[in-house]
Amino acid sequence: MTNQVVLYRKYRPKSFDEVLGQDHIVGILKNAVKLGRISHAYLFSGPRGTGKTSVARILAKEAGCSEMDLIEIDAASSRGIDEIRVLREAVHLAPFQSPVKVYIIDEVHMLTKEAFNALLKTLEEPPKHVIFILATTELEKVPETIISRCQNFSFYKIPENILRQSAISIAKKEGFEIDDEAAGLVALSADGSFRDAQSLLDQIFSLNDPEKKIIGEKIRQFLSVPPRQMVENFILALIDKKADEGLEIIQEAAQGNSNIRMFLKLILRDIRSMLLLRLASQMKKQIEEMLGEREFAFIQKHKDDFEPKEMERALKILLDTHEIKNRSYIPYLPLELAFLKIISKEKEYE
Repeated sequence: MTNQVVLYRKYRPKSFDEVLGQDHIVGILKNAVKLGRISHAYLFSGPRGTGKTSVARILAKEAGCSEMDLIEIDAASSRGIDEIRVLREAVHLAPFQSPVKVYIIDEVHMLTKEAFNALLKTLEEPPKHVIFILATTELEKVPETIISRCQNFSFYKIPENILRQSAISIAKKEGFEIDDEAAGLVALSADGSFRDAQSLLDQIFSLNDPEKKIIGEKIRQFLSVPPRQMVENFILALIDKKADEGLEIIQEAAQGNSNIRMFLKLILRDIRSMLLLRLASQMKKQIEEMLGEREFAFIQKHKDDFEPKEMERALKILLDTHEIKNRSYIPYLPLELAFLKIISKEKEYE
């Protein structure tokens, strides 16, 4: 029996045209390859699961590097000066079967200070046949001396609408049906990461379902997400400033062991979508692609019930709550306080 290939490896992009959500980077790199202006050192930074190492591999391939001459180093496990000294000696060896040799150093911020100093000397005067591609999730930990010697590219979190469409596409290729709500929950849970979305799909596909149908209700149970009606009722309680109803909904979510983080995310997403529809109508199509049919119908119906300033204020308060909830003795207390603060009548909103 052979092991199943995990989805994030199976569906890793193999060419620039397959890379999604990073158009600002792909366009520049494709043009550099076309013009023969590939740099000797690149630094890719951004959140995990956004395509940094995938783009690095594609760039290496486009530069003419074969698998044999592609060296990948995980700086989390090879972070000392001894490993970098070995690298410094190896770079002077000619490639085996390619015009170039490419070194991809992942999580480069994990290198020690001494290792960075040793790497710096190689970055300053690398052999002509060598290309370095450094990748990091924590750019602030990379020395400025290293950053200044590389072409820098910042990878963004993948937008929800792209993650949602990707989930639908992968499910179809794997022989599954997935509804809009389920795909939206996968996208929301992934928090801008292709890898996390595909890892979650891997788990979902492993659930025992002979019909291979993935529906929102099943994903809500799997992720401990409150029912859609609860999210809508909470937002209506905010709009109508009904303290008793809002607090009751929070208690109901708490008693049902709902995932507070996901509850907050769903509330934030809906209010944000309302604000965007109200102030930036040109984003309607993008919002429709991000949301399911029921969710979009709800925000379309109620977007005018919430004044833009009130929506902006609610978003700020709920974002603060999202940041502090892990430090609370009572998990739902920050949301209760946030709700009461939002519906309070402060002077500027009277």
